[in-house]
Amino acid sequence: MVRMTRSKTFQAYLPSCHRTYSCIHCRAHLANHDELISKSFQGSQGRAYLFNSVVNVGCGPAEERVLLTGLHAVADIYCENCKTTLGWKYEHAFESSQKYKEGKVIIELAHMIKDNGWD
Repeated sequence: MVRMTRSKTFQAYLPSCHRTYSCIHCRAHLANHDELISKSFQGSQGRAYLFNSVVNVGCGPAEERVLLTGLHAVADIYCENCKTTLGWKYEHAFESSQKYKEGKVIIELAHMIKDNGWD
């Protein structure tokens, strides 16, 4: 008989000397404040932030969606630790004015908490 076990995903930890954003559900680090591009985005559950890069995040398959700023190919992202859907990654922007979003990540505020030195 073969017993299958699920291995634990390696979790990245951002330096404690930087302000960071973490998953509100499991406290896994998600992004360094220095990677924040904009606070002016709207997610499906309210306000969202646009980040240049993130950690401890998995990515689903890309699909075309019509968002507030037009047609984009996006992939849902989720916390690698607790598997909660956090937002999406812009894979492709069809309008030239939106090309700056390609490769960037949206995380909804409903799924983030500020950590390390925000006082």
